[in-house]
Amino acid sequence: MHMADALLSPAVGGAMLAVGAAAIGLSVRSIARESGEASKIDAAGFDDRKIPIMGIMGAFVFAGQMINFTIPATGSSGHIGGGILLAALLGPAPALVTLASVLLIQCLFFADGGLLAYGCNVFNMGVTSCIAAYTFIYKPLIQKGLTKRNITIASVAAVTAGLLAGSFFVVLETLASGVTELPFATFVALMLPIHLAIGIVEGLVTAAVLCFVHSARPELLAGALPAAVPVPVPAKAFSYRKVLVVFGVLTVLVAGGLSLFASAYPDGLEWSMEKTAGTTELEREGSVYEAAAGIVDKTAFMPDYGFRGAGESAGAAGTAAAGITGSIITVLLAGGIGLAAAAFRRRKARTAESA
Repeated sequence: MHMADALLSPAVGGAMLAVGAAAIGLSVRSIARESGEASKIDAAGFDDRKIPIMGIMGAFVFAGQMINFTIPATGSSGHIGGGILLAALLGPAPALVTLASVLLIQCLFFADGGLLAYGCNVFNMGVTSCIAAYTFIYKPLIQKGLTKRNITIASVAAVTAGLLAGSFFVVLETLASGVTELPFATFVALMLPIHLAIGIVEGLVTAAVLCFVHSARPELLAGALPAAVPVPVPAKAFSYRKVLVVFGVLTVLVAGGLSLFASAYPDGLEWSMEKTAGTTELEREGSVYEAAAGIVDKTAFMPDYGFRGAGESAGAAGTAAAGITGSIITVLLAGGIGLAAAAFRRRKARTAESA
């Protein structure tokens, strides 16, 4: 559901860039607080053990977003967003920062999603899921008991709600931008049903991953529970390091292997656009669009997840290289932000103690 710049007016794109920047800034501030200190976004504070999870799971989501799965009988496809998966493991603030890192890497290095549209993509894919759907749907449902049944119900409900909200905001943003090729009634009537189907599939995938974590290290899912609720660790639980290794290996397999078998059908947004406007790509002229496209053209060293200038001839090698390269960059960026926040928090603590 990555929006392109042509779907937005400069005014709407600029306003949403400010909204996205504010959401990211508040989230970074939240994870830079003292551990356990309450915040408006993440009342549980930030545990330093989440830093490697930010990197590894961010890479896992990056790789997962490369795999489009076919929605039967529609001619459309979808991919995971990863917001609820990240929020369940990290908490809402670190999850938003991690997903925003994934979206930035996709935009700048792989030309996936417009630079002007970056704020919209952060809001539509991140805020609606990592913050809203997690807080108001996943967390209340999971507090009924950390069981695989409740994890599945909470995952499917929260992922679907977050995706539907995000798809509805896409329609509102195009409406506010005056994109006449996508009339509101027709566009929303296509966007919501197809993303409902995509959300159910992603919800089941998210539930499967979280159920594995529940079996391996259930305390990693304890952030959604009241602090007084104990979470026993099974006698045969995986070590913390082994869980990270498992997801690291899965990321490499998905990015370098399974991504080659992604569906060729247009995703839910492109499918809805094609049904509405007869095309998956709209054209817009203006200095703002040219400037944004010029920046991405200079930074995207593997546009469309392939070798620059190779076109379709790059084939499997280009896709695999892009998947693995993007995953590594995501580990470095998301993990680096986590390390920087932890360092800031420790320095702040030392300053307070010396005072």
